[in-house]
Amino acid sequence: MSTSNPVPPSPQRTLSAVDLALAGMAFVWGVNFTVVKTALAELSPLAFNALRFSLASLLIMTALWLVEKNVRPDSGDGWRFLVLGLVGNAGYQFLFINGLHRTTSGNGSLILATIPVFVPLIGTLLRIERIGARAWVGIFLSFAGIALIVLGCGEEVGLAGETTAGNLMILSAAMLWAGYTILSRSLLAHYSPLKVTALAMSTGTPFIVLYAIPALREQNWGAVSWQGWGGLAFSSVLAIALAYVVWNLGVSRVGGARTAVYSNLTPVVATFTGWLFLGEAITLWVIGGAALIFTGIYLTRT
Repeated sequence: MSTSNPVPPSPQRTLSAVDLALAGMAFVWGVNFTVVKTALAELSPLAFNALRFSLASLLIMTALWLVEKNVRPDSGDGWRFLVLGLVGNAGYQFLFINGLHRTTSGNGSLILATIPVFVPLIGTLLRIERIGARAWVGIFLSFAGIALIVLGCGEEVGLAGETTAGNLMILSAAMLWAGYTILSRSLLAHYSPLKVTALAMSTGTPFIVLYAIPALREQNWGAVSWQGWGGLAFSSVLAIALAYVVWNLGVSRVGGARTAVYSNLTPVVATFTGWLFLGEAITLWVIGGAALIFTGIYLTRT
C-alpha cells in the first residue's frame, strides 16, 4: 500500500496548486480534441487508441516504479482496479475515440462537459459524496455557460443528422467517466493518485489493444506523417498519462464533483484553439459562456 495519505476532500476558500494543475489538465484536454481529430485523419481510431494507451501505460508504470518502488495492489484490491480499468479506460475510451471520429471536435468537447453534472448526481445517488448548495449553483452556472457556447457555435454544433451516433457515444462516455471518478474515491483513500492511475490504466489497456488488433493489422503505417506521430505523442504523454494523474489527484484532494467542474474549461479551450488554428469565429455568446464557466468553477471550488 502506498505511504501517501491524501488530504480528505473539503471545501477550500482559496485556490491552490491543485486548482492550477486541474486548469492545466483542462487546457491540455481542450487542445487534445483538435490534436486527436488531426491524427485520426491518418490513423484509424482503434489503432490510435491502442498505441497511445500502450505508450501511456508504459510511461506511468515506469513513473510508479521510480517513485514508489511498488507496482502491485494490496491483496483483494486487484478486482477493484480491474473494474476501474474497464470503466474508465477500456469502456470510456472505446466510446470516446469512436464517438469523436463520428462527430465534430466541438460536439465532443461540449457533450463531455456534462461530466460535472453526472458526477454529483451519481455520487449523491450512491451516497458516496455530498456537496452543498453553493457548489450546485456553481455547477448550474458552468452548465449554463456550456449552453451559451453551444448557441454561439451556430451550425457547427448540433445533436442531429450524421453526427447523432457519435454524439450519443460521447454522451455514454461522459457517464462512464463520471462512474470512474466516483469509483476511484475509495481507492484514492488508500493509494496515491499515481498508483490508482497506473494500475487502472494497466488493467484497462490490454482490452483496448485486444479490440484494436484488426485495426492495427489494417493500418497503413507508411502513410502516417510526423503530424500524426506528434499528435500520438501529445495525446499519450500529456492528455492521458499526465492528465489522468492530475484528475485523480484532484479527486483525492478536493472531491469528485469539484474536480469534474474543471472539465467545463475544456470546451472553452477547444473553442479558442479552433479560433487560433482553424479560423473559427468566436461570438459574444462564447465569451459570455466562458465567463459563466469560470464563475461556476470558482463557486464550486469555494
